Amino acid sequence: MPKFVLIGLCEPLAEEHQAAFDEWFIEQHIEDTTNCPNFVRGRVFKLAGPHLNLETHSAYLSLYEVEAPTYEEAERVLNEWQSDINAWKGRKRHLETGEKFGSIPMKIKGSGWYEELKSFEGPAAVSEPS
Repeated sequence: MPKFVLIGLCEPLAEEHQAAFDEWFIEQHIEDTTNCPNFVRGRVFKLAGPHLNLETHSAYLSLYEVEAPTYEEAERVLNEWQSDINAWKGRKRHLETGEKFGSIPMKIKGSGWYEELKSFEGPAAVSEPS
């Protein structure tokens, strides 16, 4: 089955929203989204520094690995999942946290589905014993 990654570039609305962003996005949203049926893994990263002094576009990167026949199907399943308050035991709490802050406490600077074309393991990859 084809593999896709959904990438999100985001950050808090402002410095004073950091705690809300951490509670809603880092502590709940990543796990909530990763519980979507066709999601394999979800991760979030904080920018540690630029590469080659190039421009950076976001302080945070979310990365979800998904198996689906097409990105359109992955998007459909995700949208249905996110609209179901009973999708998993933590879903209601996640929605309540968003309501507590009055809005989603982040700005999205970019997002998109990317289809995996090739994958390589580097020398530091951990292999499982045979």
